[in-house]
Amino acid sequence: MSDQINEHGNGVSKKYNFTSLLIDSNFKLPTFDWLHDIPEGQMHNKLVEIRFKNTRKGFYLNVNDLRLKKGDFVAVEASPGHDIGVVSLTGELVLEQVRKYNIQPERTEFKKVYRKAKPVDIEKWTEAKSMEHITMIKARKIASDLNLKMKIGDVEYQGDKTKAIFYYIAEERVDFRELIRVLAETFRIRVEMRQIGARQEAGRIGGIGPCGRELCCSTWMTNFVSVSTSAARYQDLSLNPQKLAGLCGKLKCCLNYELDCYLDAQKDFPNPDIPLEVANGTAYHQKTDIFKRVMWYSFDSNTAVNTVPVPVERVKEIQKMNKEGLKPESLVEEVVEDNTAVKDFNYDMDLESLTRFDKKKKRFRKKKRKKKHGQNWRREKKSDK
Repeated sequence: MSDQINEHGNGVSKKYNFTSLLIDSNFKLPTFDWLHDIPEGQMHNKLVEIRFKNTRKGFYLNVNDLRLKKGDFVAVEASPGHDIGVVSLTGELVLEQVRKYNIQPERTEFKKVYRKAKPVDIEKWTEAKSMEHITMIKARKIASDLNLKMKIGDVEYQGDKTKAIFYYIAEERVDFRELIRVLAETFRIRVEMRQIGARQEAGRIGGIGPCGRELCCSTWMTNFVSVSTSAARYQDLSLNPQKLAGLCGKLKCCLNYELDCYLDAQKDFPNPDIPLEVANGTAYHQKTDIFKRVMWYSFDSNTAVNTVPVPVERVKEIQKMNKEGLKPESLVEEVVEDNTAVKDFNYDMDLESLTRFDKKKKRFRKKKRKKKHGQNWRREKKSDK
């Protein structure tokens, strides 16, 4: 399907720009097709992935063997009527996506792809999309008038403008039977209520995180794993709710990304709650640099003043000595300085020099040539005499 389609009717030409529609639709969770350059005959598959508004996607069956490619607008089966979506993935990768969502193709009855979208379908779809924000504002007003403890976060119209999905957030169970009746009478459509969580709402709306990049929930995350404050404790982060919370108001999902690495790194770490007894006094643990394997101790239990870095192996050694009733002289062993490391460093620098294989020019040859040239000049001068 071309980027632009012209519809001629009653002497009027209407032009639809599909590229602008893709941008305005604000699609989330894109899928990279790394098999796009393989010939179509070798990757034929009737299942295609269709994406709709924000993070909603679905798998449909191409029963008519249409030549579909990524970015095509299609009319698909819905209940009732039809919906308009965009092809986001074709070929063998669709089966991998199906397995990812734990869907069994043999036991699942997929809906069908009817046809490629016509200009009339695109026009009706854009009209329906333009009504979504106004419908959401009115629906919020109706819900507040009915004293319902819920928040309508988004509205998505079906492509044929006969049905709308109302996404809402509620902490408690809500009886919205009266709300559905009022919404159906007000907007003259079929109403479907779908409850989502705060994380899903952030994924649908999108935004920029404190890291400076787009939210993970709106770009690549498809399922949400529970996050607890223990993940921050294991990573030695400050338990500040303002820093640990994301745009959704919940704990950041990225707290779980490196948690396993931190847990593996501190498997053999000693218990930091045990103070270290030395000849100077008692040292208390203040903080830990996990990947450098250094624990910081101070002789003041309340404040981190004059902290001393102690390697993990040294902490184990002192704790073992304390169990035996012994106290070392200091927290850190005295290390005798060795200058051989500097020599080795300079030696390595010489080996890594870029000009170490260049041939050195022999200057003495030039001097000999000058002497020879001088002797010839003297001989010529004597012969003239």
